[in-house]
Amino acid sequence: MTSQILPVGSPSLREVALAITDTHDPDVLRDAEALGEAIRAFRAEHGFGRAIAAPQIGIGKRMIGLALPDWPTVVLNPEVVWKSETRMTLWDDCMCFPDMLVRVERYASVSIEYLGLDGETYRKERLSPAESELIQHEIDHLNGVLSFDRAIGENPFVHRSVFETGRAAFTEQVDYVPQPL
Repeated sequence: MTSQILPVGSPSLREVALAITDTHDPDVLRDAEALGEAIRAFRAEHGFGRAIAAPQIGIGKRMIGLALPDWPTVVLNPEVVWKSETRMTLWDDCMCFPDMLVRVERYASVSIEYLGLDGETYRKERLSPAESELIQHEIDHLNGVLSFDRAIGENPFVHRSVFETGRAAFTEQVDYVPQPL
C-alpha cells in the first residue's frame, strides 16, 4: 500500500475491491488515513482532485476518500440505491491519468448508501450532478472499471492541455462539465 496514485494500466486497477466487514479493524483506519494523504498530495501537485477510491493507491477495499464539503472524509462500501432516468454526458478526469479527459455518460443523479467509519449506515439522496458523477466514477474504481471503459462518441479522449486551450468548444460537446474543487 502507498499513497502514490497508480497510473492507468496498473493491473490492480482492474480488480474488484472487497467489502469492509469490520469498521474497527486498525487496517481500515490506517487505509482511511492513506486515502486522505493521497488526496492532499495529489491536489498539491495537480491542483484538482475531489475523491479517491482505495484501489487507486493499491488498497483492494471498498473505500472512497473524499475532499467535499458536507461529506465525511471516508465512506465504506458505497452502493448506488437509486438512479435518475436522466443521464448526462461529461468530460471525466481521473487521478490515474491526470493529463487526460474522457467523454462519458453517467446518471444525472444517484442516491447512495454507505458505512461510516463509526460502523453506522448512512444514505445520501438524489445527489447533485457534481456529487453524482464523482461518486459514480469512484464506485466504478471499486468495481475495476475505468473511465476509458465508458468512453462515448467520436474522439472521446483529449489531453488536458488541449481541453484547456479549447475549453469552450469541448464544453459544447457535453451536458455537464465538472468544476475542480
